[in-house]
Amino acid sequence: MSKWVLPFLRRRLYSTPSSLDVEALDNWIASPKQLILRDTFSLERLSDLYITLPTRDGSKSPYHAPQISASLGYGSHLAFFHPRNPERDLRTDGTDADFCPPKPWTRRMWAGGHMSWDLQNPLRIGETAMSTSTVRSVEKKGFDKGSPMVFVNQKIEVAMVGQGRSSVVEERTHVYLADSIAGNKAPRDVKGIPSTADFTFTFTPTLTTLFRFSALTFNGHHIHLDKDYAQLQEGYPERLVHGPLTALMLLEVAMLQKPTAKIARFDYRARNPIIVNRPMRIAGAWKDEYHAILWCMNDEGVVGMTGAIQLAY
Repeated sequence: MSKWVLPFLRRRLYSTPSSLDVEALDNWIASPKQLILRDTFSLERLSDLYITLPTRDGSKSPYHAPQISASLGYGSHLAFFHPRNPERDLRTDGTDADFCPPKPWTRRMWAGGHMSWDLQNPLRIGETAMSTSTVRSVEKKGFDKGSPMVFVNQKIEVAMVGQGRSSVVEERTHVYLADSIAGNKAPRDVKGIPSTADFTFTFTPTLTTLFRFSALTFNGHHIHLDKDYAQLQEGYPERLVHGPLTALMLLEVAMLQKPTAKIARFDYRARNPIIVNRPMRIAGAWKDEYHAILWCMNDEGVVGMTGAIQLAY
């Protein structure tokens, strides 16, 4: 899993975890973990999501309200199935403690993952579904180099209530960082980006965008909401755009190109932090009729996320 080591995670200065910390981590890794959540794809929640997304809010194309019994949009399930924990149970950075390793690995970053869809059994608007999350693996990286990181790889299966098979299967990787002192790190140059794009979409994620997406996903992570925290505790120039919001926007822009196409699989990986209030250009290039490479970059050409879609044959 070294491919998941994000460049902006190397910007920190770490202290070596104690033997007690490592023992507690190993005990946590050995314990079984599962999270089952229930949610309804209501018209109200989806209307809030649509008006948040610049691909759906009516600013660049006609607004289409969600319709009962229609198939849920690709990636829209990311706005659902959040834990509902009281504030006293959250981590100090505002994140949920579910699936989080013990202290000192308390800082969470969304690293990437992939999704696949059962196209004969789609999630439907207005219906209720269950999300079952399990931890597939946990990996320790950088412990011998003074930069300890813990990668938690989840498998998430989403199925309509009353159905025996999953409509969406997702694998998601978060990385957890130990207490650190923020440092400076130049953005990483991402290789393999096509020299030309077949389609592009530009928008600016604002503070309102971040607030609305945080509210939709019940996400209290300070890195999206608190400028002082982002700068003084994490060492970033400003608040960061959510990883799942960026992944969802890659999917949204791809579907604008072929609205009737069916996506079978989507892979994505975070590359560099995406900063609020800076223009984001999402682009894509078709490799063939069924495969496209996706990426997003800021106004200085720094690539924030890459992805790939596979359409159904």
